[in-house]
Amino acid sequence: MLSRVYSCAVVGLEGVIIEVEVDYTNGLPGVTIVGLPDTAVQESRERVQTAVKNAGLHFPRHRIVVNLAPAIVRKEGPAYDLPIALGVIILADYLPHDVVDNTLVVGELSLDGAVRHTRGILPMAATARANGYKRMFVPEMDAPEAALIPDLEVYPVKSLAHLYDHLAGRQLIQPYQPTDSVLEPLFIPTDFSEIKGQEHVKRALEVAAAGGHNVLMVGSPGAGKTLLARALPSILPAMSIEESLDVTRIYSVADQLPTGTPLLRHRPFRAPHHTISHAGLVGGGNIPKPGEISLAHRGVLFLDEFPEFGARVLEVMRQPMEDKIVTISRAKGSLTFSANFQLLAAMNPCPCGYYGDALKPCTCAPAIVTKYQKRISGPLLDRIDIHIEVPRVDFEKLSSNRVGETSESIRKRVQTARDIQTQRYSSIRNSNIEASNIVVCNADMRVGEVRQFCGLQAEGQSLMRSAMSQLNLSARAYHRILKLSRTIADLAGSEEIQSPHLAEALQYRPKLMI
Repeated sequence: MLSRVYSCAVVGLEGVIIEVEVDYTNGLPGVTIVGLPDTAVQESRERVQTAVKNAGLHFPRHRIVVNLAPAIVRKEGPAYDLPIALGVIILADYLPHDVVDNTLVVGELSLDGAVRHTRGILPMAATARANGYKRMFVPEMDAPEAALIPDLEVYPVKSLAHLYDHLAGRQLIQPYQPTDSVLEPLFIPTDFSEIKGQEHVKRALEVAAAGGHNVLMVGSPGAGKTLLARALPSILPAMSIEESLDVTRIYSVADQLPTGTPLLRHRPFRAPHHTISHAGLVGGGNIPKPGEISLAHRGVLFLDEFPEFGARVLEVMRQPMEDKIVTISRAKGSLTFSANFQLLAAMNPCPCGYYGDALKPCTCAPAIVTKYQKRISGPLLDRIDIHIEVPRVDFEKLSSNRVGETSESIRKRVQTARDIQTQRYSSIRNSNIEASNIVVCNADMRVGEVRQFCGLQAEGQSLMRSAMSQLNLSARAYHRILKLSRTIADLAGSEEIQSPHLAEALQYRPKLMI
């Protein structure tokens, strides 16, 4: 009589229940795995046989067929070792067939039977609960991650022998009990008070943090662009539990959760090098995995030396910056990953870095400067709300002992503005079904929300009409200025967008440098 054990696969960011069927068939002793397995799953035959033997059990001397259903879903990775081994043990009558009813089993086996870490545990646990499973056996080190899902009993398994003794009633495994240690905040090493000068840039970053807006900083080398970017996480608002689970799920699938951190409570800050590939930035591979823009979901994507990135690499960000998702299509199907990130870019004004500098002359020819700046296309620049120049800091400010405003005080203002936005968009959020359509902050607003929440008074209408004609603004730029004005008004505690708020937003538009 065949045995059935239930496991889970991860397709994109979602889990799919996998039924592991194990039965005898005619032929020479051996193990055959069918059901669209990849190489790692095929290699589990050797791991399972050796692990069963080292667990003190006899591996059946029969021809065994393992079917992973549904066969239409490709199975990849070693997560099926433990359910296959358990299916073999049940088939050999070491355990009753109903011992794993209503149970999901996941884990990689080493040759001595120890159960190793498996990626994607969080979406697997969420899938288990959604499909009515009451308990789940996972690797011991992954139990804190699985326990983030409520109403699911999570059992940490050290080894195959450990699981066998539990199911046989010899030595029971206690369900994992989550602790509050996962809620400890991340220590931010760079504080805004440590940055000398650059008050107008700090103000721009405060506005960006309050509304989730994209930023481009332009300045000569050594002016402090990277330091300012590294300090931005210290003023970002705290993530809600829903946002934390959303981000943690992506990192779990990408197998980039830090050791001992089952739940990410801080907003991601990703800073890839400019030599990154197209697939590395947006995701890809034979079996698509999340890229940097998905790993920056609900956080910041910092691109230093912005023009040095490949033109194709930069242009693929245009669609995710608008839609907040990225879809990767392959011959075998397409997958969609979340990509609601805040872009923070930094660049020099020219190849030598000193075009427009007050002290050091630029050595670049005008044609070279123009060519360098045109590496970033107009459509991409149009999607960046805040363009700010970062000048060099003079000696008096650098040598001063005066301490600037702390990140904590700035973060309080940012959090207050975000709370206003949360209350404003709560009714819209409750009516949406798709997570990618959720309006969390002002930068997420679509045309309908802009029309509803960003109305201008007569004076503001006149100012905006003049700006449209003088700055040759596109329709996208018009809506982005209104979103930015809404954020500035929220920071000021104003229900209406006043002319000073609109004027400040217009100052953040790009200026012709040549």
